[in-house]
Amino acid sequence: MDAKIVIDNIGKGFTRNGKTLPVIDNLSLKVKDGEFVAIVGPSGCGKSTLMKMISGFAMPDTGAVRIAGEMVTGPSPKGIVISQHGSVFPWLTVRENLMFGLNRGTLREKTELADHYAEMVGLKGFEHAYPRELSGGMLKRVEIARALVVKPEILYMDEPFSALDALMNLRIRNELLRILQEERHTVILITHDVEEALYLADRIVVLSQRPTTIQRTFQVSQLSQPHPRRLSNPQLQQMKDEILSELGLDLDVSGDVVEQRQA
Repeated sequence: MDAKIVIDNIGKGFTRNGKTLPVIDNLSLKVKDGEFVAIVGPSGCGKSTLMKMISGFAMPDTGAVRIAGEMVTGPSPKGIVISQHGSVFPWLTVRENLMFGLNRGTLREKTELADHYAEMVGLKGFEHAYPRELSGGMLKRVEIARALVVKPEILYMDEPFSALDALMNLRIRNELLRILQEERHTVILITHDVEEALYLADRIVVLSQRPTTIQRTFQVSQLSQPHPRRLSNPQLQQMKDEILSELGLDLDVSGDVVEQRQA
């Protein structure tokens, strides 16, 4: 498959008190069309800054990002961001939230499309509910449906499930995988959860400490583990241990963290 996203030697720094703090250092990455790439790294290493540059909400100081061969100079309708902060309008119903980004078609066509995606994420019967009437997991489903209803080519996901409890997190992951099997999207996921990355992604990119570059990549799809993946699988457990080691965590034979060191 051809590269959908090309990140070419980008660098980024922030100036404070007259001094430049380097954050991203000559980072290069290619993401194939239809690929699901998860990015993990130490806290504060610049994962969200990297996502902002890929999605066009921030510009690199050096290098360039290209989507389908075109240089990124700002946000594009080709991609939609789903973040940990939420983006549901509290004064609109589920249906109205889903219809908000639809600029084409008649009112009936927009309504039918919104209701289709509400059903797709398991919210059939809640089309007229307001966000205050929904649980946290249901609100996250509304966000996913809002992103998908406009049919983006790329989903940018910045720790989208971090506020959910473990059970709801797993349910939403499974819902996302089911949808991605029905509709083709290129996905970039920023996460601090290694198991989440292993469960969802085709490839995992591990970032270094600041100034951030790519430390190592792991090709999960080469393990031939079909979805839904069992994280107890020995191959996935071994990969998890290797990723944690890259992040500076050493494990004993029981799987407990025994030492944290600089990655």
